[in-house]
Amino acid sequence: MDTKKTSLFASGLFKSTYTSYSSAKTLQVSFVGMQTQEVAIKPVIKVIMKPDTEVLEEVVVTAYGTSTKGSFTGSAAVMKADKIEKRQVANVSNALAGAVAGVQILSDNGQPGVSAKVRIRGVGSINAGTDPLYVVDGVPFDGDLSTINTSDIESMTVLKDAASTALYGARGANGIIMITTKKGTGGKARINFDAKWGVNSRAIKNYDVMTSPKNYIETAYQAIYNSQISQGLSPEAANIKANSILPTKASGGLGYNIYTTPAGELLIGSNGRLNPNATLGYSDGSYYYTPDNWADETFQNNLRQEYNINASGGNEKATYYLAFGYLDDQGVISGSGLTRYNGRFKGDYKLTQWLKVGANFSYINSQSRYPAEQDANATASSGNAFFVANNIAPVYPMYVRDTDKNIMLNNGRKVYDYGDGQSTKNSRSFMSIANPAGDLTYNKTEYLMDVINVNWFAEINPIKGLNVSARFGLNVDNTRYNDLGNAYMGQSASYGGTAYQAAMRTYGFDQQYVANYQFALKDIHHFDITAGYDGYTYEYTELYGNAQNLYNPESFYLSNAIDNFSAGGKKDTYSTKGFFGRVNYSYNDTYFGNISYRRDASSRFSPDNRWGNFWAASAAWMISREDFMQDIAWINMLKLKASFGQQGNDDILYPGVDLDKNYYPWMDQYKMTGANGIFADGTLSYKGNPDLTWETSTSYNIGVDFALFDNTLNGTIEYFGRKSDDMLYNRPTAGSLGYTAIPMNVGSMTNSGVEIDLNYQILNNSKFNWNVNMNATFVQNKINKLHPDLNGKMIDDTRIYEEGESMYRMYLVDYAGVDPETGEALYWAEDGDGNRIKTPNYTTAEGYKVATGDMMPTVYGGLGTTFEAYGFDASIQLSYQLGGKIYDSGYRRMMHGGSSSFAGQNWHKDIYNAWTPENTNTNIPRLNASDQYTNSTSTRWLTNSNYLSINNITVGYTLPKTLVQKIMLEKVRVYFTADNVGLISARKGLDPRQSYISATTALYTPIRTISGGISLTF
Repeated sequence: MDTKKTSLFASGLFKSTYTSYSSAKTLQVSFVGMQTQEVAIKPVIKVIMKPDTEVLEEVVVTAYGTSTKGSFTGSAAVMKADKIEKRQVANVSNALAGAVAGVQILSDNGQPGVSAKVRIRGVGSINAGTDPLYVVDGVPFDGDLSTINTSDIESMTVLKDAASTALYGARGANGIIMITTKKGTGGKARINFDAKWGVNSRAIKNYDVMTSPKNYIETAYQAIYNSQISQGLSPEAANIKANSILPTKASGGLGYNIYTTPAGELLIGSNGRLNPNATLGYSDGSYYYTPDNWADETFQNNLRQEYNINASGGNEKATYYLAFGYLDDQGVISGSGLTRYNGRFKGDYKLTQWLKVGANFSYINSQSRYPAEQDANATASSGNAFFVANNIAPVYPMYVRDTDKNIMLNNGRKVYDYGDGQSTKNSRSFMSIANPAGDLTYNKTEYLMDVINVNWFAEINPIKGLNVSARFGLNVDNTRYNDLGNAYMGQSASYGGTAYQAAMRTYGFDQQYVANYQFALKDIHHFDITAGYDGYTYEYTELYGNAQNLYNPESFYLSNAIDNFSAGGKKDTYSTKGFFGRVNYSYNDTYFGNISYRRDASSRFSPDNRWGNFWAASAAWMISREDFMQDIAWINMLKLKASFGQQGNDDILYPGVDLDKNYYPWMDQYKMTGANGIFADGTLSYKGNPDLTWETSTSYNIGVDFALFDNTLNGTIEYFGRKSDDMLYNRPTAGSLGYTAIPMNVGSMTNSGVEIDLNYQILNNSKFNWNVNMNATFVQNKINKLHPDLNGKMIDDTRIYEEGESMYRMYLVDYAGVDPETGEALYWAEDGDGNRIKTPNYTTAEGYKVATGDMMPTVYGGLGTTFEAYGFDASIQLSYQLGGKIYDSGYRRMMHGGSSSFAGQNWHKDIYNAWTPENTNTNIPRLNASDQYTNSTSTRWLTNSNYLSINNITVGYTLPKTLVQKIMLEKVRVYFTADNVGLISARKGLDPRQSYISATTALYTPIRTISGGISLTF
């Protein structure tokens, strides 16, 4: 053993444990900050120590700098490259699901490349933005996250409390996600190559709906028959009448006949069953009709392939990182997917002992095939493939067939039945002008993006401990949008085809000037002082035009159209600037303190209200370094920390469904009108408020970091709170004023809760490494105050906001079950004396709505485990949610009573338990095409939102070094990985991850991707 190691043994830092050479077979070696190693006893022993990243003072990326895990006084969580790269995501936000305590991921769009909704420690505002700020290599990033290749990311650090985020001012009010990209290191050049090939499929299947045409026809007949009986017809007359209605669009009919019955016989007998002599398929002499499986025809298993290569290296003066990537992610429906080429260069060079420069340049070229009407803004649209395929009855043809039963073709492509009376002679009851599968085949929608992200810096060290830097970040996104509405069939065909083109340019420029001075007194008092300026400018421009009647039906260029031209354009600008300072202090690496301040300005407010002052303070105590803790061997590290601070939020949104950002809320906004050279008075589109100012968020955090039992168990427990005052709020007004809302600073709201993050090393020796991790977050939301005019309560359709209560409540008619005598749906109301009564009259019950309880989950979080042995590795990562409620609007639509409003809409199989004279003990109302209120909006559709999601499973094998070195390689790993593997929820088809309040069947389903891959290191 060499001299250095001997001295370490003597100091007590390096330890070995064994019984005696005569009986012991292994030697246990440990070192402070290193993982304990167990090796076989031999005459000569070589021990390679591995860093224990949970014990070492690992680097934590913070605002305008870095800290160490031991001295960090705020709340942060780090997700490193090894976990990020396991996730097969085109947008890095989706990789956070279940991985970080306090972070909840809501995803209502599975289109490749679309960002998930990230919520850090709840939602702090009703009408203001709730998204976190993304900071890439120290520069705030407003670009599209799909332009950041996950393969280029070294780590993501989630900053959660005011002490961690305050220096970024207003943009960090909802938390910050610090993304650090990879860089080169000193030593020999290294090349990494990774390739994976896989298949996309639909991760969330449909609800348990009817798939049998026979069962559906019989059920639809029953609803029509019961309606006729309730109108006084005899059973024989009702049977004849219902049979005549069934193939029509009247009174609950379907509009199609898909069965052939012998002449003179009825399709449905008096027993309510399909005529055994009827055969599936029907010809009217011009076309042949037979049902198709719309889901099977709409959803596809498509290819996903990804390739990444990077080279890195450096020496004592310079480092470099060069990367290229290609992604082809084809989604699960026609016309959908993302193709992306990306390149990155990151390097730095030490020009002198006191001057260092560097740059990080990336270029992305991508084509996003993103069909219109497949997102949350089109949940019941005739063009929404997911809504139609999930909800259409199993009795309708998707294609037009000739009398020989062959699918007809148009220029070699299949002809689709739009159910509009023009594709064939029949008009469908359900979505009579819709066939999204045809639209996806014949239409074309694309976003073509050229994105440049540049970050360059220079830093000087004029004296010891002083670092002065200038950093500039530029994001330029030039996007072209093209949309072709086909001229062959469907709605767009009635206009001769439609064309839409747009050109959008996003420009963001950030400049930072920061000075940092670090010094120590007597090697006990350590000071870290930072001061700086940060200015940000954002600009968005858009030019668009559309036209109809195309000469070339395959071209979306406007010069190809001749009718109904229209065009427009707009420009949005936004800027912030701030001056900030921070002081970090530590005493003997045991006591730590932090004070930070920022004076922030936002162009969203009038010049009189533009500036705000925000601050934070925090402290930590490393208890385990105290003398009285030295004899407690099972505690390796114990730190108590606390923080308190304030931030501003300027991110107010426009009122309405789309929730677009409003960059000028302090100004009246107009829409220009006029013609023939004469300007008319501008139409007021938004009423501004010059008195509008900052929403203020006050947050606190108290926590404990610990490592126990030889560092096998470590984690963090934190209690947090966040109170938002002077909330940015679009207060509704009377329409007679000329506007329906005005922005104001009104009220306050609080989120508070507990976070638990634990990691346990079950095994860790030379042969086996097995660890498990879990995190849990408990959050409660409460509205403290609303506008005085509201008298403590605001009702907005099905939502209710009330002082002292959570903002996540609904205001609904209260379902009272089924009348056992009649089978009608009943709802709670009140009589003249205020007593609760049951009524079948939904209109009456609407006057007696009730507020639900808090629908937020009690707890959400993630679980995971990783195992390594003999070159094999395996991991699984899950997320979960418990204790909440969600409004299941998808299920509601499928539990209708067969009325005309829902004719042709599929049924959930639960409808088989509907009330009948023989089945009166049920909570499901009767089938009756005359009933209007069978599945009306009510508390009936509230379902528990518990779920367990298997996010990722990865299994790999790293070939032995002795083998790969023979072929001039350093490392070879082959692996299998699966993303979005499965979801367990209260009801098949229900995905509670869509939102806090409601779930539907009309959203682009999450994609399951199963791939195999290979990684090579040269």
